[in-house]
Amino acid sequence: MEALLDFNREFDIALLDRVVDAMFNGKGNDQKMAQQILNEFQENELSWTRADSILTNSTLSQSKFIALQILGQLIQTKWKILPAEQRTGIKNFIVEIILHTASTEESLRQNKVYLTKLNLILVQILKQEWPHNWPTFIPEIVQTSRTNLALCENNMAILKLLSEEVFDFSAEQMTQAKTKNLKTQMCGEFSSIYELCTEILQKAQQPSLILATLETLLRFLSWIPFGYIFETNLINNLCTRFLQSQVTRNITIKCLTEIGGLDGGEEYKEQYVNMFSMTITALRATLGDLANIDSVWDDYENEEQEFIQNVAMFLTSFLTSHLRLVESSATREVVIQAHEYLLRITQVDEREMFKVCLEYWNELVRRLYGDSRNAPFNAPSSLLNLGNGPASDNVGGMTVEVRRQMYSGILTGVRYVMISRMVRPEEVLIVENDEGEIVREFIKETDTIVLYKAQRECLIYLTHLDPKDMENIMVEKLGRQMDGSEWSWSNLNKLCWAIGSISGSMSEDQERRVLVIIIKDLLSLCELKRGKDNKAVVASNIMYVVGQYPRFLKAHWKFLKTVANKLFEFMHELHEGVRDMACDTFVTIAQKCRRHFIAQQPGESCPFVEEIIANAKSITSDLEPQQVNRFCEAVGYLISAQLNSATQAQLISGLMKPTNDQWSTIVNRASEDIHILEDLNVVKQLGNILRTNVSACGAVGKGFITQIGHNYIDMLGLYKAVSEIISGCIARDGEIATRYANVRAMRTIKKEALHLVDTYVKHCDGEIEQVNKDMVPPLLEAVLADYAQNVPPARDAEVLKTVNTITATLGSLMTDKIPIVFDSLFESTMNMINQDFTEYPEHRLAIYQLLRTINQKCFTATLNLPPQQFRFMIMSIMWGFKHTLRDVADLGLTIALEMINNFNICDRVISDAFFQTYFVELLNEIIVVLSDNDHKGSFRLQCMVLARMILLVESNQITAPLYDPSLPENAGMVNTIFVRQSIANLLATAFANLNSRQIELFVEGLFSYNEDFEKFRSHVRDFLIQTKEFAGDNADLFLEETERSNEEKKQKEAELAKQIPGMIKPSEMEEDE
Repeated sequence: MEALLDFNREFDIALLDRVVDAMFNGKGNDQKMAQQILNEFQENELSWTRADSILTNSTLSQSKFIALQILGQLIQTKWKILPAEQRTGIKNFIVEIILHTASTEESLRQNKVYLTKLNLILVQILKQEWPHNWPTFIPEIVQTSRTNLALCENNMAILKLLSEEVFDFSAEQMTQAKTKNLKTQMCGEFSSIYELCTEILQKAQQPSLILATLETLLRFLSWIPFGYIFETNLINNLCTRFLQSQVTRNITIKCLTEIGGLDGGEEYKEQYVNMFSMTITALRATLGDLANIDSVWDDYENEEQEFIQNVAMFLTSFLTSHLRLVESSATREVVIQAHEYLLRITQVDEREMFKVCLEYWNELVRRLYGDSRNAPFNAPSSLLNLGNGPASDNVGGMTVEVRRQMYSGILTGVRYVMISRMVRPEEVLIVENDEGEIVREFIKETDTIVLYKAQRECLIYLTHLDPKDMENIMVEKLGRQMDGSEWSWSNLNKLCWAIGSISGSMSEDQERRVLVIIIKDLLSLCELKRGKDNKAVVASNIMYVVGQYPRFLKAHWKFLKTVANKLFEFMHELHEGVRDMACDTFVTIAQKCRRHFIAQQPGESCPFVEEIIANAKSITSDLEPQQVNRFCEAVGYLISAQLNSATQAQLISGLMKPTNDQWSTIVNRASEDIHILEDLNVVKQLGNILRTNVSACGAVGKGFITQIGHNYIDMLGLYKAVSEIISGCIARDGEIATRYANVRAMRTIKKEALHLVDTYVKHCDGEIEQVNKDMVPPLLEAVLADYAQNVPPARDAEVLKTVNTITATLGSLMTDKIPIVFDSLFESTMNMINQDFTEYPEHRLAIYQLLRTINQKCFTATLNLPPQQFRFMIMSIMWGFKHTLRDVADLGLTIALEMINNFNICDRVISDAFFQTYFVELLNEIIVVLSDNDHKGSFRLQCMVLARMILLVESNQITAPLYDPSLPENAGMVNTIFVRQSIANLLATAFANLNSRQIELFVEGLFSYNEDFEKFRSHVRDFLIQTKEFAGDNADLFLEETERSNEEKKQKEAELAKQIPGMIKPSEMEEDE
């Protein structure tokens, strides 16, 4: 086998085939050896010289694929440094093989996969050579297409691939200049390609050739001049010749979809309308009326299902782009028929297709609502209005009211479909599993949450457009649950999820009327149904619905109190998920209706919150510890609404009395006998007590200081005690002790104690002096030395997080404590994480967050660090750059940027010393990660740091020499020239395939564009694409544009949602009390 690796001897094709066969079909050591030999063969820089022999003489397709892979790698990375005659030789060889392999129908079919890979290689060459070194390519491919049907079919595939590469994938794989050049060339030579396609579509009888041509045409439609589409008979041919043929209808409807999505402007309005009418007419002949499609969908063949899905894509795309046009110019019958098709397709139980249809329904109802926001549904018709008033506003040639009436039947159907297909909101914890059992859900499905939000938006618009119709449908469907005609867990769930989703979209009077009916019926249903699962389903739906209507609950105290008592009743249910949901719903109601619980209501002897606290023990008697925590959190929100500090302190004391009594008992026992802390049950009780404190603290806020003060010193003493026990276990048994159940439970005590401090400090507005004086010193004394002395697996990331929170909150008050923080936390943590990029991910992120906070809030403290410690910090920041975990890499780069800015504005002596010592080192590391494929996700920040550093040099803000002035070669040197040379030398070493002129131009651009970040970033991005042109996925280089676009979209949607009643969920609304 090793003979393959000797490139000085004659190549043995038979041996290669045997090795390849051994790799794909062999076993054991033979297979491993073959794989190793082939890997070494492919990696050899001369392996491409064997490709022609392999492709010509090998009898194994796998061997040929390996040869093509080698050629592909050569073209991507080394093409430009090959001599011209070798490039021409490779190009001609590939063309000859393609012509030979695609010369007959039989060969074309037999070698389909092989030909596809050959075509891809040819297109890679074209992107390098065409048009400057191969100007005759398009005429040649058109000419050969007329000589042979099989060649013609393959040429269509080549043209399709070329179009995809130039127009679809070019942004992330080629420089902007190259992309523009290829697009211009392609458009300039398109007339001959179009003539060829037209000729084939008019004369060809062979289905495979017609399909190949239509598929190629599909790729062209997005970029060819509109005249080729709208001023020829192309659309007519598509609608009349190919749409009704079963063989070609799928690709044809895709072509029509592409055309429908184009913006042809006013010039081609008539052609759009004619195309839409012809398409609907052809669909009528092909599909009929699609009656009962939802019940027969599973009986359809794959091709039929695909066609229906493509029809849905056509209708949604076309109507989204041209609805107003067809409303005003096409017949009403055609418009309604199109929407009826969509309505019936929406009923099909096919999730992806449903999402496509839902997107259009959202668009339609959004437009109808926007056009008629001031026109009620039952407004007088335009004739009676005599053209006056909002109901007569003319939209697209049709009055608002006429438009709404036209769609009223369709929208009623959409309401029924949305309710019947409603998916589960994230608040619902009780679900029906695949086995038909009612269970508690632990994992939330992101896709389902996104779909729910879209359906909720649609239902809210539908409610605004006709609230009475929505009310009638919901009451009717609930009635069918009550009489049993449609009773099922699934039907009741979907109905109640839909009811909950439209909160706030009706008027208060209508909402009150509907909710009273619905909740009374649901409560009756809960009494009627027997069986744990039936009751669990009804109970979860009651809780979901009431949790979504805080406006109603606030306006009706007695109903609110009844709901709260019902939730307390549900907290005793046997089904764990019901208890969970009861606690979660209580939290939701407490957040939104808190003032009503702390106020003394008419007819009540005391505020209801006092009654709840008094009965808390019996209410929570059946709850698990984590459910008790949720209950305490809810009561904490109620207490936070009490503005009288003395009364609030009494309420906190009442709520926390059971846990405080339990705490005191255990702490007193521990003070007498420390060994009780080795009892697992005792340790778990302490962990639960601290969790309860954390839950209540987060809800109450800064008023919780009275409770923390009650236990703070004991808590820190407990922290030290369990730390000593843990350290003793580790000293005795080694690191394996960190996995013992009792040690893990004791670490929970430490973590929750820190979590409590962290939670309070985040809410301590106006109390930072007291926190700095009374809380911080004993805390640091308890935790810092313990952290530093522990073995790495026993160090808790919560220490880093808590110190970070304290530093962020106290700011400069922490400056005097930073040295001890560095001594105890920094080096010990960095030594845990600097061996690789994956171990201890929590500590990794937390230490960089702490470092950034120190740099922002206590920068002067870093100036007083010992030189060795300061250097270790800078090295650690640069280590952060190198992480493939984007969060850490971004933090490292952000710290570097902020630190550079901090040093630039501090004392010049300090600034000069810093830049002289670290500027070149930082520059080197930035260039390294910038040119590394694994770090493309942080591209924006890398460019920001680089641009800032170059600007400081070019604008002479760094005055000290960055070079060694004592060296003879640096005589007359200045910083700008030195940095230019340093960058050029780095790049020349990193990219051997670039010539000096390319590097010179790039460096020149860095200094020209450093004050215009957009130009600077584009310049760097083009260079990186050029250095390894077409190699791999460069999408991350465009990540900022994607993220910015998404953020702008979110902001726009949020602004729109604020203007539409009900669109913002009650749980997401700002407090209005």
